Order: sequence, then C-alpha cells, then structure tokens
Amino acid sequence: MNARILSLRLAQALVLGMLCATVQAAEPSAAKKELIAKVLKLQQPAIEQVARGLVEQPAARLIQQSAMAMQTRVPSDKREALGKAIQAEIKKYADGSIPLVRERAVALAPSTVGALLDAKFTDDELKQLVAILESPVNKKFQQLGGEMHKVLAEKVIAESKDAVQPKVKALEQAVTKLVTDASATTSAAKPAVAPAK
Repeated sequence: MNARILSLRLAQALVLGMLCATVQAAEPSAAKKELIAKVLKLQQPAIEQVARGLVEQPAARLIQQSAMAMQTRVPSDKREALGKAIQAEIKKYADGSIPLVRERAVALAPSTVGALLDAKFTDDELKQLVAILESPVNKKFQQLGGEMHKVLAEKVIAESKDAVQPKVKALEQAVTKLVTDASATTSAAKPAVAPAK
C-alpha cells in the first residue's frame, strides 16, 4: 500500500512539475516583457495609424457614396453647400472617433501585438528588433516614407496617365448611363398622376 501511495504522489509531483513548467513557459520573463514594451512604444505611431485608418474607412466610403448621390439627386447650385456640410459632419465624426479608437488601439496592443511578439520572437530577436527600430538609419528611412510615396505616386501618375485616363472616362460614362437608365426605368414605372378635377 505504501508503494502505491508513493507512486501516486510521485505521479502527482511529476504532473505538478509539468504544469509549473508550462505556466512558466507561457509567462515571458521580465526582460522579455520589457523588450516587448519597448517594441510597442517604438511602434506606437504605426499602431495609432492603424486606428486612424479604421476610423477613416467608413468616412471615405460615405464621402464617395454621398458624392455620387449628390451628382444624381442634388441640383448643381446646391452641391457646394451640401458638400461643405457633409465635410463638417465627417470632421466632427473623425474628431470624436479618432482619439477614442487610437486610445483603444494603444491599450490593446500589449495583449494582441505584444502576445504575438512574445510567441514569435526570442529574447535575442527582440533585442535585434529594438536595435533596428532605434537605429538612426531606420529613423531616417521612416522619415522619408511620405516623400518616397509622393515621388513614386507622381511618377506612376505621369507614366500611366495617358493609358488610364480613357478608362476613367469610360467608367464615368458607364456609371452615368447606368444611373440615367435606372432613373428612366424608375420614372417609367411610376403611374401617371391624374390631374386634379
């Protein structure tokens, strides 16, 4: 009986030891936590940009939809005023939403991006990543991002304008025809109103 109890306790100790090792493996070291926090701090502008993009996506869709609707439903003399009113509403939405979503993104980054960094990177890789992110060369490269985008976009537009412009015109004509045809069909489907007696 004592041998049986001893073997049960030995098995319990082994299971307990395995559980402790699993918990310890799941919890990053203090040094790794510090490296992850540093990466997140260095990447905060990118995290905030993701938040801004999330807020701006529905606004951009709404601007596009309202512009199309204005062209077909609003008299031309009222479009400019309506456009300004819509822009004011979009700005109010963005001013109220961007800070909120940015704050949430920064707060959630440790439990999302940080957890991913913990799972996918070793301590040594995180040290290398921090060194790269902090390097003056990387900072200089990041500062050129807007300028690189601008010069590339300008060159692409200049090189492809002649080929794309006819396609844009064809698209505009096709959409206009679709809207015109749909309006004509809708008008034809409505019963004629009898004159008042």
